[in-house]
Amino acid sequence: ASYAMLSPHFHFDKIKKQFIGGQFWDGRASHLQAQAEGPPLNPVEMNMSSTKEIMKRIEQREDYKKQFIKLYGEEIFKNSETFYKKLSGAIASFETTKEFAPFDSKYDRFLKGEYDLTPLEDLGRSLFFSNNNTSCTSCHQLKMEDAPGETFTNYHYHNIGTPKNTLLNEKNVVDPKSFVDLGLMNHPAIKNRDDAQKFAGKMKVPSLRNIAVTAPYMHNGVFQELETVVEFYDKYVNKERTLNPETGKAWAEPEVALSKDDLELLQQGRPMNERKVKALVAFMKLLTDKRYEHLIE
Repeated sequence: ASYAMLSPHFHFDKIKKQFIGGQFWDGRASHLQAQAEGPPLNPVEMNMSSTKEIMKRIEQREDYKKQFIKLYGEEIFKNSETFYKKLSGAIASFETTKEFAPFDSKYDRFLKGEYDLTPLEDLGRSLFFSNNNTSCTSCHQLKMEDAPGETFTNYHYHNIGTPKNTLLNEKNVVDPKSFVDLGLMNHPAIKNRDDAQKFAGKMKVPSLRNIAVTAPYMHNGVFQELETVVEFYDKYVNKERTLNPETGKAWAEPEVALSKDDLELLQQGRPMNERKVKALVAFMKLLTDKRYEHLIE
């Protein structure tokens, strides 16, 4: 939920000709409140049977009950659908507070002159913002270089060729054997369009804020380490990058075939050596909120 408040509402940008924003990897929730409504009723998350059951649970907590009545009146526990809207609205309201977007990482402190980068971190920063070396900023930059308040995502949607996670089971998806995550194509606003197929496999570009402490990676958790993610991108321009370091085997095929535009985007930049990979990871570690820095080894 960190920095999720800064994702714009889901919409189509006519100038950029891109769907932008929303919540979840596939943008199916247009805004924070819609996102908050998802997990309690999701069969592979909290799996509550109905809004009525949720309302009864909350009503059993005397402290919650008093606060709901104080905020919304005596009638709030009479209609479960109305109640659920208020519940999700309260969660979304909390998620818009500075608690969720403090912008106090070492990178933010560096911009204020309060932290000195190590040589490796400085190299990583240079690589990240260099279009000649990497294509990071094609997706993970919204503002000017080193602008304060950067979330390190443009909130667009792309298919980057992520392999299927074969370890998913019934706890993660309803039918793991047949499940294919079609991403943006499954969005309610898109799945019935005549051209829906061209959005298959596209996922929202995630923020890199707190990325070092939020493993596993990719929309399906297929990679465990940040270094693997960087090497995965590098394989598109580096012919020597043939093996997944976590499996010791060749990189698996994409779960959903890449589009021509996405493949061209991934083929930008130059091959990286191991020091450059470590430097990029060092830079991303800088984006960790102060309160989570102790989680980084």
